[in-house]
Amino acid sequence: MDFQKPSLHKINGQITAKEVRLIGAAGEQIGILSLSEALKRAEESELDLVEISPTAQPPVCKIMDYRKFLFEKKKKEKEARKKQKVSQLKEIKLSAKISDHDLQHKREHIIKFLADGDKVKISMRFRGRERMYADKGIELMKNFYNTLSEYADIEQDVKLDGANVSMCIIPKKQQQKK
Repeated sequence: MDFQKPSLHKINGQITAKEVRLIGAAGEQIGILSLSEALKRAEESELDLVEISPTAQPPVCKIMDYRKFLFEKKKKEKEARKKQKVSQLKEIKLSAKISDHDLQHKREHIIKFLADGDKVKISMRFRGRERMYADKGIELMKNFYNTLSEYADIEQDVKLDGANVSMCIIPKKQQQKK
């Protein structure tokens, strides 16, 4: 059995209106005709009569190759999906005792992620006695963001949650367009 999705448009014999406003295969306005006359014209040109606007008075119908129309519509939707950028959340983890070189290396990764249009979550975990110096970790995160401020905006400000400090940044609009 061939199960097909119900079509979005009424075609040929499915159209129930008595009169229709007809548009030709080349896009020219033909005028208001009876349904039988419109079907006859579509049959003469070996194309389908497709109801484009069923709510109009009278309904608007067009003479076209319906399969070709559906194929081109699917093709356009596929192209639109290809061009669509899905943003991801990338995470970079820092430690309270991170060296300047490591910090610079992580900064370069973040800049690359932001250039790709991704969000970046920067997190830091305090272990053991490091928890006593959480304020120094927060200060480190703020200073680290200041080095990135030309590339990113803050989506979620620095937040202390138990033994973790995190912040979320997003790319600036002009950087994303490049």
